[in-house]
This record gives sequence, structure tokens and C-alpha cells, in this order.
Amino acid sequence: MLSIAIGKRVRVFALTVMTLFAVRPALCSDAAALDSVSLTPESLSNGAPCLIMVTLHDAASAVTGTWQGHPVVFFAKPDRRTWFALAGVDVEVHPSDYPLIIDATLKEGTHRTLHKDVHIDEAPYEKVPLTVPDKFVEPNPTALKKIAADRIVKDKAFANSAFQPVWSGNFQPPLRLAPQSDSFGNQRIFNGKLDSVHRGLDYHAKMHTPVAAINSGRVVLARPLYYEGGCVIIDHGLGLMSIYMHLSQIEVAVGKKVRRGQIIALSGASGRATGPHLHLGVRWEGSYLDPAKLFQIQMPQTR
Repeated sequence: MLSIAIGKRVRVFALTVMTLFAVRPALCSDAAALDSVSLTPESLSNGAPCLIMVTLHDAASAVTGTWQGHPVVFFAKPDRRTWFALAGVDVEVHPSDYPLIIDATLKEGTHRTLHKDVHIDEAPYEKVPLTVPDKFVEPNPTALKKIAADRIVKDKAFANSAFQPVWSGNFQPPLRLAPQSDSFGNQRIFNGKLDSVHRGLDYHAKMHTPVAAINSGRVVLARPLYYEGGCVIIDHGLGLMSIYMHLSQIEVAVGKKVRRGQIIALSGASGRATGPHLHLGVRWEGSYLDPAKLFQIQMPQTR
């Protein structure tokens, strides 16, 4: 009788162990099924910025991703279950589906991978003829040396981005009353020759109109350049930067921290410009995004 009782106990113990091991994968699978990835706006076209939100069932210590060959770095709410990243689609990206791969490092050291195919539509950009001095269409050897030197300076500035968000709250236009003129994404034809895609947003602005920072950040460039004229670049962190061009006067210096709405310069007509105006560019990981669409995105509160 004793051997029979012991045998029953052994079988019960074995069944219990088997049940525990059988249930554990199901629990993990259920947790992963509660994870989600969403984009704002939901529909994207070339040149569009977007806010990526990752919601996890389990708290994570870090979340990173890759999209269109670019790294995507996320920042979290205090619970570390909701993570955000600002990203975007370069103005010259071709319409297609682009896989977004996200890796979440959970607190116990395990990893969870999320995948989402993001469809990119084609935006209806136009061709715009413009007339500028010939030196900006066919620069001489001296000007070419200046352009090459400027490129080195800009590359150094673009490589100097903070590893965390420096911005706070929503992004806002640099000029409140000035109307927009040349739109982002238009193909610009200078003196009858197709030159490039317009990678920014132009504002009608009289000479010496105060120009404000679109959000908090740190100045990484503040000097005149050949094409850009008076130029200021502000780093907002995580590869996101704003660029202000054709300025008549610069009010900030490299390394200076600025707040959203702070006056950083005065508008002008320096560089390759058809007249007084402000050119605003937004750059993420080397991709140029539509500033007007960035202003429409509601930024999350993470503190």
C-alpha cells in the first residue's frame, strides 16, 4: 500500500511540473500579444515626421529600433512601459512599405522584438521656378572652396546631437504672424535649371524680423555660410535638429542652450535668397522633414 501511495504522489508531482512548464510559454506569449506599436499620424508620405509609440506589457530598461536604415532611439514615461520616439521619412524617399523593427530590453535582461510594416505614400510636390544671381547656380573656384569648407562645418554640427530629448512640449513656428511662401518638398528650378528639392519651409518676413527657436535645445552652429547665408542650427536631441537660414543677424553662439520661443536671430536675405525671408529646416538622422507637419504633432508628457 505504501508503494502505491508513493507512486501516486510521484505521478501527481510529475504532472504538476509538466503543467508549470506547459503554461509558462503561454504566459509569455500572452504578454507579448499585449505589446503594440502605433504611429502619429497614421498615414505617412515622403517628408513627413511622425511620433512612434510603443506600449509594452512589461517594463523595459531600454527600447531601440531601426527604420529605413536609421537608428531610432526611444524615451520613456516613468512606468517604462510606454516609450516614444520622434522619427520621419526623408522628402526623397520612394513610396513603399518600410519595416520598422523594435527591440525592447526587459528589466530581467530578456529581449522582445516588435515588427511593423509602415506604408509611405507619395506627396504631391510641385516645381517652382526661381531667379537668383548666377554665382549661386554656377559658383566659381573660390566659391566652390567655400562651399566645400561649409560642408565640413555642417557635417560636424549635424554629428553633435544629444543622447536624450532636449525639447519640451510641442514644437511651434519660428514666426507667428509671417505667412508661409515656398512650400516644403517643391522642386526648385534656379535660373531655368532644376537644382534640388526644397528641404525646408519658407516664411515671408521683412528684414530684421525676430526669429524664435521652435523648441528647446543647444546651438551647434551659428555663422554665415555660402548658400545658407546667416545660419543657426539647434540640436533638440536624438538626431533631431532645426535649421534657420538667410539671417541678417545672429543672436546666439555655439554651445548656448535656448528655450522654445527664445529669439535667436533676425531674418534677412543673405546667401542664396530671392529676397527677405526665413528658411526653416527640420532634420532627423540626415532626413529632411516638413516643419509644418511637425507643428501638428502633439508631443507626449513624459515627466
